[in-house]
Amino acid sequence: MALLNVASAIAIFLLASTYAFLSLLPSPTSVSLLTLSLLFFNNLNIFIAMCEIVLGLNILTIKEDYKRLHAKYAPGNNEWSACVKFLTMPIPLSQLCSGKHTWSKMWSTYSLYDPSYQNHESFGFFIDFGNGLSTIPPSMLMNLAMVLDTTRYADSNSWSSTVLSPLFVGCVGLAMYWQVMYGTIIYVLSFMFNRRYEGKSTLEVSLFVGISNSLWFFFPIAGIYSCVCILRDGNMSVFR
Repeated sequence: MALLNVASAIAIFLLASTYAFLSLLPSPTSVSLLTLSLLFFNNLNIFIAMCEIVLGLNILTIKEDYKRLHAKYAPGNNEWSACVKFLTMPIPLSQLCSGKHTWSKMWSTYSLYDPSYQNHESFGFFIDFGNGLSTIPPSMLMNLAMVLDTTRYADSNSWSSTVLSPLFVGCVGLAMYWQVMYGTIIYVLSFMFNRRYEGKSTLEVSLFVGISNSLWFFFPIAGIYSCVCILRDGNMSVFR
C-alpha cells in the first residue's frame, strides 16, 4: 500500500527542504518574508530542475506515454482528469525516486496541454532540460547565502570565502534568476503564439499553464532585487 501520492510527495519535499535550510540559521534569528519566499521558490526550483533532468533523460518514455494519454483523454477534452489523476497517483516507496516510472509522467501529462514537451526538437524541451542541468547549484548557493552567517568566512583563505562572498553570490544569483524568468517569458509567448490554448477551458489553462509558470516570473523578480541589493551593499543584509 502506497503511503504517498504525487501531490503529497512534492509538499513533503518542499517543507522538509525549507526546514533543513532554516535550521542552519544562527539562533535566535527572525526570518524575513523575502528570505522565506526565496527559500520556498529555490527549493521548488530544485525539485522541478530534477524533474527537468528526468525530462531530458526519459524523452522516449514520455513520448510513448503521451500517445497513450492523448488517445485516452484528448477526444473528450478531458485533460483536466489526467492532471488530477497524476497528482493523486499513489507512489510506492520503491518508486519514489524513479524518474522513468514516476516523475516522467509529469511531462507526458503536461504535454496534453503543450505537446512540445514530448518533442525533443522543441524550445520548451530544451529550455527546461537546460534549466534542470544548470540551476540546481545556484539555487543551493542562494539558500546557503540566505541562512548562513557569511561574515564568518569573509577573512578566511578557504574556498568558502570566495563562494559565499557578496560579489560571487550576487552575480551568480542575478544570472540564475534572470535566466529562469526570461525562459518563462519566452515560453509563455511561444505557448500563446502557437495557440496551444485552443480547445482548453480558461480555468484549465490558467491553472496548469498560467499560475504554474507565473511562479518563475514573480519569484525571480524578488530574487533579482535581492541580488542587486547584495551587490550594492556588499553584504547579505537584505535577508536579515
